[in-house]
Amino acid sequence: MAGTFTIDLNKPMASVKILTAEDAERAEKESKLDSADAAVRVMRDLEKERAETVQLHRVLSSLVDKVSGFYDELLARHKEEIAKFSVEIARKILMQKVQKGDYQIEAIVKEAVKNAPVHQDVVVRLNPADLAQLQKLKRGHAGVAGKDDSGSVLSGIEFIADSKIGPAECLVETPKGIVKSLIDEHLARISEALGLAVAGTETDPQ
Repeated sequence: MAGTFTIDLNKPMASVKILTAEDAERAEKESKLDSADAAVRVMRDLEKERAETVQLHRVLSSLVDKVSGFYDELLARHKEEIAKFSVEIARKILMQKVQKGDYQIEAIVKEAVKNAPVHQDVVVRLNPADLAQLQKLKRGHAGVAGKDDSGSVLSGIEFIADSKIGPAECLVETPKGIVKSLIDEHLARISEALGLAVAGTETDPQ
């Protein structure tokens, strides 16, 4: 005789259905089908998200290419203006330094003399204030114990005060040519170099 068991419920039951083995098997199959359908829906959702991500990436890449092309076009169109603007900035900085006396006239003269075609019978024209400063420096060098200034690039050079020469500038005269160390000359060379660089980038096939 089969055993009996009792179930205590807190609420009343409306109906009771006893599942057979076939019912349980059918419920299991339905559960598996529901799980398979859910998996298919998840895969479809993932595929949709992937397609949307790919499309978004294409749109963003297209926008980046357009912005990059616009930037290159804008830069190429205004390279000359940028070069001129850079030279003007350099001019203002140099002039501010000159006005403050923030420069080394001895180094400027030495560099100009080194670039001279010959180093005999050399005459250097300087702004009177710069010449006074240079002579002061030369006297200071001569007063240093054990220091011989005879081997300096400035030894044997005739210095002439010339009010036409601006501060921080000099003019080196030699029998075989003249070397100008003028602010405008330096800026002109910088402007020319920038102009060549701009022309080079405009013709660059890349």
